[in-house]
Amino acid sequence: MSNDSNIAIVIPCFKVQDHIKEVVNTIPEYVKHIILVNDCSTDNTAEVIESLAQTNKKIVIIHHAVNKGVGGAMITGFKKAIELNADIAVKLDGDGQMDSTYIPLLLEPIITNKADFTKGNRFKDHIAIRQMPMIRRIGNIGLSFLIKAASGYWNVFDPTNGFIAINKETLNALDWNRIHQRYFFESSMLIELYHVNAVIQDVPMKAKYGSEVSNLSVTKTLVEFPPKLLAGWARRILLKYFLYEFNIASLYIITGVPLFVCGLYYGISNYIKYIDLKMAAPTGTVIIPTLMITLGFQLLLAAINFDIGNYPKKQ
Repeated sequence: MSNDSNIAIVIPCFKVQDHIKEVVNTIPEYVKHIILVNDCSTDNTAEVIESLAQTNKKIVIIHHAVNKGVGGAMITGFKKAIELNADIAVKLDGDGQMDSTYIPLLLEPIITNKADFTKGNRFKDHIAIRQMPMIRRIGNIGLSFLIKAASGYWNVFDPTNGFIAINKETLNALDWNRIHQRYFFESSMLIELYHVNAVIQDVPMKAKYGSEVSNLSVTKTLVEFPPKLLAGWARRILLKYFLYEFNIASLYIITGVPLFVCGLYYGISNYIKYIDLKMAAPTGTVIIPTLMITLGFQLLLAAINFDIGNYPKKQ
């Protein structure tokens, strides 16, 4: 089936002079196009990929005049894949961190129309998880939860994994102006995929870590990602439950939020009031906010439960 499909591999290249040749050489024969996006590398990456292109006619090279980040490189590469009329585009890092033997597993659900977008999942293999650097493991746990909430894809177990494949229809449907150009790329892409109703499927694979050096700053991730994810979550809830649809979860939200917030405010303000008066609060003053907070919390839990199962699925 792969031989009948126009498959394009998109590789963002930034300071990968020591790895890119091996990465290109491991790409399956049935791939029709290999798009190498040199993101203004400061080493000899440009010379290395130009040399590779002389012997491999599948290679298409794009040079960025300024560094745009991994997201910017991928957007350039995906747009080129659209120009080449690729049926499926696959992201493959240029540093050798992604094992190209898993490419067929990423392609299969899309080719058989089980998914529009596939994504690697490193957490199925517990042995591989132990090999993952501790800082990445801890960061992935926290980020994964936040990204699931922001994107709505609660079924995606490893949302920070950048080994992905996407079909032509979804590529054309995405609003590329809303895709982040730096390290928030994968997360912002998941958020936008939800709005085009793309079906995502996990593909189990082992994590692979070698001599590559990550350019991602942990400090910048902790500072920059949460506000962006919060904005993505708020936009998704507003559009999904109050603009595009109005369902039972919408009712849970519009009743649960006021009950919980008002109950919390009423309870705290009266607690402070009677503390200052050095008096015991009347029974009703205690029971009313308690009931409001409890009922509001239960309604919000019901909304969350509905949202967890409300991700895009194949009909």
